[in-house]
Amino acid sequence: MKRHISNLITLMNVFCGCVAVVFAVLNQLELAATFMFLGIIFDFFDGLAARILDVKSDLGLQLDSLADVITSGLVPGIVMFQLLGMSMSGGWNIDLSSEMADSTFWVGLKVAPLPFIGFLITMASAYRLAKFNLDEDQQDSFVGLPTPANALLIVSLPLILLYHNNDFLNGIILNQWFLIGMTLLSCYLLNSKIELFALKFKNWSFKDNALRYIFIIISLVLLVTMQFLAVPIIIVFYIVSSLLAKEE
Repeated sequence: MKRHISNLITLMNVFCGCVAVVFAVLNQLELAATFMFLGIIFDFFDGLAARILDVKSDLGLQLDSLADVITSGLVPGIVMFQLLGMSMSGGWNIDLSSEMADSTFWVGLKVAPLPFIGFLITMASAYRLAKFNLDEDQQDSFVGLPTPANALLIVSLPLILLYHNNDFLNGIILNQWFLIGMTLLSCYLLNSKIELFALKFKNWSFKDNALRYIFIIISLVLLVTMQFLAVPIIIVFYIVSSLLAKEE
């Protein structure tokens, strides 16, 4: 019975990801972010449960990646699709059928092609997860940005728009070139050769996990003081601290 517990937790990740997809398609990005975050929490605890119960399996590995394709791959792709649509319409209300004079007819529907660039994130996420399943070395560290971290980075953008409502920040986030650049950067980071530490604790010793504890504490302080604006800063801090730790 216990061997099914971690897989059940993974399936809850799948469920949350599916709900997040629905809300993202409906442009309810706050709710999409909420369910995506719940899915990421389940993604963390399924691996933890598998290690504690000693029930790690090839099935669990494949199922975990399939769940991540939805929650941390498809959801951020749709969110970027919506953000690119907002950049065309100039606000939260999107009408992709009439915003661009050079729109293209696809299957009889007039659809602006630009927002579909967002799905490069989904494609890059799927590619990364497939590589991860074949790589047996990524146990204590990651090569490239993990898909949940990348998903949080992308989904933080509409939350910054909603909760910070700063004209300067809004102008940057709703700039088409910024969003295209973020999409390409996201795809690169997901499949880069950058080695990043994993938040996996083999024990609770501060000496053995100093970098992890420091990262968590600083991240919590940033989140409390800066709210959603802290997420991109935390991702940058994660990458920089990993690079510095590797050099030591």
